[in-house]
Amino acid sequence: MQSTSRFLDDLARVANGAVSTMVGIKDEIEALVRQQIERFLAEADMVPRDEFDAVKAMAAKARGEQEKLEKRLGRLEAKLGVKSTAKRRPRAKPSKPKTAKNS
Repeated sequence: MQSTSRFLDDLARVANGAVSTMVGIKDEIEALVRQQIERFLAEADMVPRDEFDAVKAMAAKARGEQEKLEKRLGRLEAKLGVKSTAKRRPRAKPSKPKTAKNS
């Protein structure tokens, strides 16, 4: 009975050691994959999302200001009875950001 118990204890220790080793290997693999992804993103010349959103917000604000100024200019020109010399371009639809699939 005692030899069976000792055998099971030894088997449990070996299994525990194997699990600990596997956890360590898993952690190392995750760290390596994370490093590779970070290196790829650093070399890919991609814009971080927060910078993209900031520029997008600035462009929207600038577009709104331009539209306000165009309306104001139109009212002033109408008040003065002057025809606009600048040709107005039709407003372009904002393009979708390029993704890896669209490139």
